[in-house]
Amino acid sequence: MSTEFDLSDYRRRMDGAVSSLKSDFAGLRTGRANTALLDGIMISAYGSEMPLNQVAAVSVPEPRMLSVSVWDKSQVGAVERALRESRLGINPVVDGQTLRIPLPPLTEERRKELVKIAGSFSENAKVAVRNVRRDAMDFLKKAEKDGDMSEDEQKAHSDDVQAATDSVIANIDTALEEKSAEIMQV
Repeated sequence: MSTEFDLSDYRRRMDGAVSSLKSDFAGLRTGRANTALLDGIMISAYGSEMPLNQVAAVSVPEPRMLSVSVWDKSQVGAVERALRESRLGINPVVDGQTLRIPLPPLTEERRKELVKIAGSFSENAKVAVRNVRRDAMDFLKKAEKDGDMSEDEQKAHSDDVQAATDSVIANIDTALEEKSAEIMQV
């Protein structure tokens, strides 16, 4: 009797860490304007917290400018307040129901700081991948101990899990290198 080990489930969880990392990277500011920069902004509107994209449309009219068109005129103040209080350090200019957000060029110091933040995001993703690896290895050890799996099967599956882990960690490292190069590009 052999316990069914599903590597694809563990691989899916590892890939989830990579996709989460890429969405974290999208929120990091580079030299160019990007609508994903405002994805994490929450607005106090209609008695609850809402994502910015549910009360306004965000666009990129110029390479160093974001435009936020608020749909409800009564929410312009709340959107402006949320943008000013965000960790992005942006200063929106109100023009009727549209907020224009000029993005000044990044200083060398700020670029290095953003690279460090990107590094911490990638380290968090690696920790998540290692936790999935640990779960898989614990499952395999328990299955072998319970007699549901032979030592050879356990060793083969362990090698597969390690290979998947190494592959995903390499993807994370590559994503970090690409993002760091993008941030440091002047």
